[in-house]
Amino acid sequence: MSTDQPPPGPPPDEDPFRKRPQEPPPPSGGQPPPGGQPPGGPPPGGPPPGGPPPGNPYGSPYDNAPPPPPPYGGGYGGGYGGTDPLAGMPPLADSGRRILARLIDWVIVVVPLAIIGIPFKVYDRVTTDDDFGDAVTSFNGGGQLVFQLITIVAFVAYDTVLTARNGRTLGKKLMKLRVAMLNDGSTPPMSQSLLRAVVLWLPALICCACLWPLLLLILILVDKPYKQGLHDKAAKTVVVSTPQ
Repeated sequence: MSTDQPPPGPPPDEDPFRKRPQEPPPPSGGQPPPGGQPPGGPPPGGPPPGGPPPGNPYGSPYDNAPPPPPPYGGGYGGGYGGTDPLAGMPPLADSGRRILARLIDWVIVVVPLAIIGIPFKVYDRVTTDDDFGDAVTSFNGGGQLVFQLITIVAFVAYDTVLTARNGRTLGKKLMKLRVAMLNDGSTPPMSQSLLRAVVLWLPALICCACLWPLLLLILILVDKPYKQGLHDKAAKTVVVSTPQ
């Protein structure tokens, strides 16, 4: 074993006896980091820290970013504030098909109600009153009020039960549409389906038979990016197209 000592004076840069700052321990197993880069920094002649990866002089720090999710991936991606709020979700429903689906649902509920309204003398009040709104909200011996409550229950229950079952009323099924939760695309639970139906139908059936549907339609047409009416915003849902 040699007993030679280093020469006096300041140690050279490559002096093996020079005390260096402690370096972080290597990865587990004693292996160098991925890519063969030594712990102390990039290999000689390599790119400076923070530059593009070796072998790609025109590289970008986003070259190794994961690919975007597929169009029908696991749940709705993006969400509010995302880079692409519509990424990862099926196409939003066409506004025209949504209107047709709503008209179909309205007819499905109204036809039985028209038959039920006969013993309540609904049509007698309509023909004798000058204002249709007064005819609907007034009552003769309690009959009109009972019929109005039946109407509210019928519309709200129809929309709530079918939406909570599979996200589709009969009208939406015919138009190949579905109601889905905005955050993950799942079928709305009963609580959200009820909230959605109440906001959708209650104002129209109590006081705003023409104004409320028109307001919802305008909001659906102008809302970005999810085409949500007030009932969708309240329940945090969207209406999307389905293959069948």
